[in-house]
Amino acid sequence: MSPLNNRVRDLRNRQSLSVAQLAGQIGVSRLTLHALESGLYTPSLPLAVRLARALNHPVEDLFAI
Repeated sequence: MSPLNNRVRDLRNRQSLSVAQLAGQIGVSRLTLHALESGLYTPSLPLAVRLARALNHPVEDLFAI
């Protein structure tokens, strides 16, 4: 299975959020968020929705196959 491309790091940086800040907002560890941003972890649908809400973007803007 190929990694899921995402814009999470870019959108997080645009909002001047640290990994720790965003991870705390969505209820995951910094390590989990880092793995997600690096394409090493594919989020569950509920986590993807929490990310989208925290970053004020639709889920479709965050992820691409």
